[in-house]
Amino acid sequence: MTTEPGSEPGRNGERSCLNRHLVRDLEVLWGEVLKLSAVVEGSLRSSVQALCAGKLELADEVKAEEPTINHWQVSIERECLRVLALHQPVASDLRRVTSALKVSNDLERMGDLAAHIAKRARKLARRPEPVSLPPQMEYLAVEALGQVRDALDALTRADAELARSVIQSDHQVDQRRGLILKQLKASIRSDPARVTTWLHLINTARNLERVADHATNIAETVVYLKEGVIVRRPDTKGVAESA
Repeated sequence: MTTEPGSEPGRNGERSCLNRHLVRDLEVLWGEVLKLSAVVEGSLRSSVQALCAGKLELADEVKAEEPTINHWQVSIERECLRVLALHQPVASDLRRVTSALKVSNDLERMGDLAAHIAKRARKLARRPEPVSLPPQMEYLAVEALGQVRDALDALTRADAELARSVIQSDHQVDQRRGLILKQLKASIRSDPARVTTWLHLINTARNLERVADHATNIAETVVYLKEGVIVRRPDTKGVAESA
């Protein structure tokens, strides 16, 4: 049996076995991340329907689903740590593990925000006076969901170009939220007796903006995963740094 200098019989086979186990574990890990992303996107859509269409039964479903999302994220985090400790991955494999960790955290926060939006929808529905959403609020909800859809599509396809378009679009959501805030502040001044309603709407707009922010975080992670560079949205420092 011929071996390379410095090698030990059986060592190459052992490494090959470990590599196969790493590939398998990464596939399972990313499968869980993608399944969680689908659940979170559905939860966000339900919360927006509860808000914009008054479908409060969907708000109850979102509330019931939040603990599942939280537990799922913890399970993914534990699996990431297990893979790091067991396989000590490097290069692109290390990027895949750290990206799974980051994405799962953003997904968990988006699940929390879906629950917050659903909670606000219930509170607004119970107000003694009728509440009409500002038209800009519905536009904001549509834009935020669009950011989520595109970011998760980019994640599924490892599409860095689509991810970059999500990053570039983030400022539009920020501007929309600014318009809503200006409008609702004017409503507080003109109709202070309904300040609780206006504050609920202000908080809802902020939740929707944060949903889009987390979608942008996921898009940034997709670029890092695919290209090995760290990118930040244009309004933050470090637009592009080498990883």
